[in-house]
Amino acid sequence: MDSILIIIAVSLALASVINIILAKFSISHIIGYIITGTIVSNFFDFNGSTSLHSLELIGEFGIVFLMFTIGLEMSFAKLGKMKELIFFNGSMQVAFSASVIFLVAYYIFTIDAITAVIIALSFSLSSTAIVLPYLKKSKDIVTPYGKKSVAILVFQDLAVIPILLLMSFLSNNELSLTDILLKTLLYASAIILFMFTIGKKIISWLLHFSSNARMEELFLSSVFTIVLGTSLIAHELGFTYSLGAFIAGMIIAETKFHIKVESDISSYKDLLLGAFFFSIGTKIDVFYFLSNLHWVLGTLVLVMLIKALIIYLLMRAKSNKSEAIKSALALCQVGEFSFAIFALALSQNLLTENVASFLILITVLSMILTPFMVGNIYKISALFVVEFFEADKITRVNVSNHTIVCGFAILGRIVAKELTHQGVNFLIISDNLQHVLLARKRGYNAYFGHLDKQPVLESLKVEQTSSIIVTVNTLKNKQIICQAVLDYYPEANLIVKVSTLEEKAAMSDIKINSFVHAQHETAMLLVKKSLPSSLGVD
Repeated sequence: MDSILIIIAVSLALASVINIILAKFSISHIIGYIITGTIVSNFFDFNGSTSLHSLELIGEFGIVFLMFTIGLEMSFAKLGKMKELIFFNGSMQVAFSASVIFLVAYYIFTIDAITAVIIALSFSLSSTAIVLPYLKKSKDIVTPYGKKSVAILVFQDLAVIPILLLMSFLSNNELSLTDILLKTLLYASAIILFMFTIGKKIISWLLHFSSNARMEELFLSSVFTIVLGTSLIAHELGFTYSLGAFIAGMIIAETKFHIKVESDISSYKDLLLGAFFFSIGTKIDVFYFLSNLHWVLGTLVLVMLIKALIIYLLMRAKSNKSEAIKSALALCQVGEFSFAIFALALSQNLLTENVASFLILITVLSMILTPFMVGNIYKISALFVVEFFEADKITRVNVSNHTIVCGFAILGRIVAKELTHQGVNFLIISDNLQHVLLARKRGYNAYFGHLDKQPVLESLKVEQTSSIIVTVNTLKNKQIICQAVLDYYPEANLIVKVSTLEEKAAMSDIKINSFVHAQHETAMLLVKKSLPSSLGVD
């Protein structure tokens, strides 16, 4: 069974069944894809087939599209604001992690210097492909620990380039380090100059042309052309596919098309990432793992502890204990770009087959553990420090007959102020950390979380509320929150602010007690104030 079609058919069927089962236990689909790859590889004897290598190449482009979406969020303005987080925190994390791991490998495990360098550099990297989607999904990406974690991940992804170049240097005795650095600088300058001059004009023209044609398939094909084209150019010049995609994303981030581009490719990116995690699963040799179980697990724990401690100490210098712990938990695994380093080192005879298999096992197992750690990051960090706020893990409140204000933007702040004047017992829930911190600073009972999650509904005792005031802005969020509240407690007294009649009509099928039309109420108040009887009266 060496056909790529057979592999895909069997894999899709297995992945569907496994992920359905895992979903019932709230386990990430990432684990399902990895398990599928392991089953297919070990029990159907697909290891070493050329078709499987083709599938791995497809999976690699999942990382390309992931880096492209990161680039979309890394405009030059944002990169400038985060330069200290990216270049200082990122470089310190990679340098310290690599140095400590090298010393442990070289002096304690007595591994030769070149192998120790490869292990140290590869293990210093974390998993963008796993951590970033979790941060986005949980909205922790806007929290202090989320921003710092993303900054370090961005630097690590950029650091892959010089690391791979170093692998080439270690395997090539004919070229000097000066020659390699000069060649790298020349090629890097060429690709950056091309991308931000001619490439930028081509990308802008292509997106503008395809958008004006008003054909969705043409716009999508233009995006794919840009991503694949820039990736191939970067690869031909000796860099990773991901670098070209990242730069293309940064260019598009400066245009008006960046939001549409990100939404259009999201489903394709997820599909390709599924293929990537499947290819990771194929690298797990079950029999080798079982025969070296104690060494693999012992080394895995040691590596994750070293990275967690270094990241914690680095973050603790300018962050509180809670942020430092969460950053350490989020980034202590070994990342997917390690596979590229191992593959190159193996092809250049810098690593033996057994050592490579051992390192791959550690990397894969750390990535399998990561969804559980990141998904429960607030619970785990709460074991070490008392949380000031807990997203979706709120301690059950001791109140009844209270009002819940959902959202703390300008309208939410006015509502909270008025409720305070009226002497109403209320609390605030928001998924914006800055708003929660501001509300607490003003003395309100505010919680960081999402009102559409059942644990939050239970913790805030929605079934004992007198009313729930929804002040969030987007229609989609209002629909999700209101439906979740009514599914949990059908008798809830929902009061929702709407901006247009169309918005009210879109929510007509949800049994909401009261709508407050912002423009209508403003108009009524203006008319009331203009009447003679109200003149001179505030």
